[in-house]
Amino acid sequence: MTSAPTADIALTSSKNLVWYRSSQTAERGFCADCGGNLFWRQFGDDMTSITAGTLDTPTNLRVQQHIFVGSKSDYYMIDDPAPQQDQWL
Repeated sequence: MTSAPTADIALTSSKNLVWYRSSQTAERGFCADCGGNLFWRQFGDDMTSITAGTLDTPTNLRVQQHIFVGSKSDYYMIDDPAPQQDQWL
């Protein structure tokens, strides 16, 4: 995932974008056709999280940290110097 100020996100089309209230504090944006998870945003926050794999390249994104590494499976290898967290802080 990555994130950006909600006001700075420009979509080429939103005709198949649907929002689902996934908890008391947040909602998720999905593709109505394929069910792909596209966005996550917390109510009252001006940032929107974006599933990085949905962005056109080049993204110029860089990993800042790894989260939930305490529950990763044994076949995942993390071999870069980015900080590792057992949970989302």
